[in-house]
Amino acid sequence: MNKKIGNIFKGDKVIWMVFFFLCMISIVEVFSASSNLTYKSQNYMGPIIYHSAMIIIGVVVAVVTLNVPCRYFKLMTPFMLLITFVTLLWVLVGGESINGANRVISLLGFTFQPSEIAKGTMVLVTAQILSAMQRESGADRKAFQYILLLLLPTVFLIGIENASTAALLFAVITLMMYIGRVPASQLVKLGIGVAVLAAFLLVLVFALGSIEDSSNENTQLTESVADGDKAAADKNSIKGGGIFHRFTTQRNRILKFVNKEDVPAEEYNLEENFQVGHANIAIASSDIIGKGPGNSMERDYLPQAFSDFIYAIIIEEMGLIGAAVVVFLYVVLLYRTARIALRCENNFPAFLIMGLSLLLVIQATFNMMVAVGLAPVTGQPLPLISKGGTSTIINCAYIGAMLSVSRSAKMKTVKETK
Repeated sequence: MNKKIGNIFKGDKVIWMVFFFLCMISIVEVFSASSNLTYKSQNYMGPIIYHSAMIIIGVVVAVVTLNVPCRYFKLMTPFMLLITFVTLLWVLVGGESINGANRVISLLGFTFQPSEIAKGTMVLVTAQILSAMQRESGADRKAFQYILLLLLPTVFLIGIENASTAALLFAVITLMMYIGRVPASQLVKLGIGVAVLAAFLLVLVFALGSIEDSSNENTQLTESVADGDKAAADKNSIKGGGIFHRFTTQRNRILKFVNKEDVPAEEYNLEENFQVGHANIAIASSDIIGKGPGNSMERDYLPQAFSDFIYAIIIEEMGLIGAAVVVFLYVVLLYRTARIALRCENNFPAFLIMGLSLLLVIQATFNMMVAVGLAPVTGQPLPLISKGGTSTIINCAYIGAMLSVSRSAKMKTVKETK
């Protein structure tokens, strides 16, 4: 029996353990944080049954993926690129609007977010380009050009409706280029260009985005039909309109974040700062060990408690110890994949496993920073923990790809020293 189980759960055992614990935390905390959903649907078990089913499907996807030798992932690149650009264009033209942004495509009764596919595709493409163009002195200078040729259109198409996901993807690919020894001069020029572009976009946001009463954004609870894992409903009318329709939301979130005035508790406007305010209350009332699973009070008030702000609910229920455990699991995942990457004899699996790991860990970092007030609200879910549909399944596929690398990539032999 043990041998049969071992044949199914192949690959690195540490990655499997991290994956298992994140899934268990997810089931417990999503069940607790979905009180608003159960009240609205009048179905106590419905939300957690759906989420558990997504995790089970995700585990199956992970097992199937890990059984594909990692060298075969290269064959998927042209098809994944085609799917990525077709679906990103499709969602802009004919996608379904979720929380004020076209992020979801409905196909044959199923819905999915093209940006989730695009993230993994760009990591795969970047790993393949960097591995194919490695020289003794580092990556060929043309590798940088080829990567940007594919990255920039992808980031632009995603960024029109989802700026935080575009920024996340850009950061991950930039780190991959640094790890892949792309010439420092090229990365410096890229950094300068990004800084200039970011300043220009910030000016546009404040010039075209109008100041709106954002209480509507904070109090509406709208579950995504695809994932249930995006930000609360937005109020998006702006002066510019068109592709700039998200500027109002972005402007309001930036202004709220930079406004750090100390306000007495009795004067704090909870209606205007609904999400951040209730997240702060959840964290402040947690103590060291928390209130215990299922005992959160703020889950009844926080929009997207089961998604964007689930880390605040974890802190409230499991305390600082539980919060540290979640951080520790992501750190272990990054450390373990780095160890595996260093042992890989070939460059492609090493770059692939590092890129996928960075994708999950950086997104988790964004989410946790938002929950504790260290970053403006972005709408990024907590990978493998937040309630989701396509995001959960695709993140499980990433785990499967990491396990495939740990299982099938050729590893360097470690010589024992006497």
